[in-house]
Amino acid sequence: MASLSTLPPSNFPMTTPQNLSAAVIHRWPPLSTCNFNSKPPKTLFSTSHLRPATAVASTIEIAPLDTVVSDSLPLKKVLIPIGLGTEEMEAVIMVNVLRQAGADVVLASVERQLEVKLSGGTTLVADVSISECSHQIYDLVALPGGMPGSVRLRDCKTLEAITKKQAEENRLYGAICAAPAVTLLPWGLLKRKTSTCHPAFFHQLPSFRAIKTNLQVSEGLTTSRGPGTCFQFSVSLVEQLFGESASTKMGKFLLMDTDDEVSRKEEFNEVEWAVDHTPRVLIPVANGSEDIEVVTVVDILRRAKLDVTVASVEKTLSVVGSHGIKIVADKSLKNAAESIYDLIILPGGNSGVERLQKSRIVKRLLKEQVSNERKYGAICSSPSIFQKQGLLQNKKATAHPSVVSMLDSNTTVGSQVVVDGRLITCRGLSSAPEFALAIIAKFFGHGRAKSVATGLVYEYTK
Repeated sequence: MASLSTLPPSNFPMTTPQNLSAAVIHRWPPLSTCNFNSKPPKTLFSTSHLRPATAVASTIEIAPLDTVVSDSLPLKKVLIPIGLGTEEMEAVIMVNVLRQAGADVVLASVERQLEVKLSGGTTLVADVSISECSHQIYDLVALPGGMPGSVRLRDCKTLEAITKKQAEENRLYGAICAAPAVTLLPWGLLKRKTSTCHPAFFHQLPSFRAIKTNLQVSEGLTTSRGPGTCFQFSVSLVEQLFGESASTKMGKFLLMDTDDEVSRKEEFNEVEWAVDHTPRVLIPVANGSEDIEVVTVVDILRRAKLDVTVASVEKTLSVVGSHGIKIVADKSLKNAAESIYDLIILPGGNSGVERLQKSRIVKRLLKEQVSNERKYGAICSSPSIFQKQGLLQNKKATAHPSVVSMLDSNTTVGSQVVVDGRLITCRGLSSAPEFALAIIAKFFGHGRAKSVATGLVYEYTK
């Protein structure tokens, strides 16, 4: 596979420990309660997984992922805690990637309730309360960042005891963004460790052991810098749990192995997207929607002050994403459809795409959007919906490699993101940040997109 060398390098060089593979040490391109103890989660390495991506002809070779983790290996248990104000991209990317790798991941709330509102306004429903985790043994405890989420994690005595025990017994633990400085440092868990964190908190780290790098591994502790480096962080954790082969194949599936000659973005038939009001964006979601794509796009667009509405096509506001993450939508699609939106975006996830495609409201909204010359977009496998509705005629587009063959051969372009007039499409997964930043640039210009990318610790290019 191509290296992680394309993950946002920001302004700092990589510092790489000797025991990590080339698949991790290089930089990558930008990027009801579930009981996972009683029943192992569906993973990319089981035949029942929702995504048949590895079996479909595509423009790149995607290796079969059911060989990454042997059935004979013991199930790896992972704890990921969240609190009020946790960074949603980081939490969701970690949970999603580690579950795909075959880990039994528990998403635990440090709040009194399981429903937790995160830093960008997304609400998730945790699997369990942190109090239910105190007597469990985990192969990995990984802390997402965000503010005030990192403070909420720091002030949770149960989580502090779990993480300290993890370190004392020489099991893996990690933190990203603000969490190394705000959470681990006060707990005394950075002693004699080299570490990194988000640039805004870097000055708080002990200067003689602080490393300006996207990823730092130090004797069982893994730290990273922010949402823009979270794919790299997560794949590193996969390697430490399951080995180099697993991390290499995970990178391929996440489309992190994009060849250098594949451009980030191409634009055709350029038109002006700017509006004289705050742009309004609608993102319909369903059970099975790709959780990484939903949360990443929502988080990044809201950072740029777009007015984003997540609308459920299901009977309830709560939907279960493609890897068991429960997301609470802002509205039902029926209610959301009463308004007009400057942009409608369909997320991927094969099961979710099937449900969106069956929605009469989605079909009507898209038809009205195009006929009124408003913008519309799709990511991952959802461009197939546009294809079936005839919305890609005389248009250039891209999609996840598993569905590219479903599009007209004259339509497809190999770039991560393709803009054609009022249409924007994306390959998905690790390309989701690039997709969201391209939308920001179209509405507000490159200046705001670059500013948002800097906060993400993501390398932005025009």
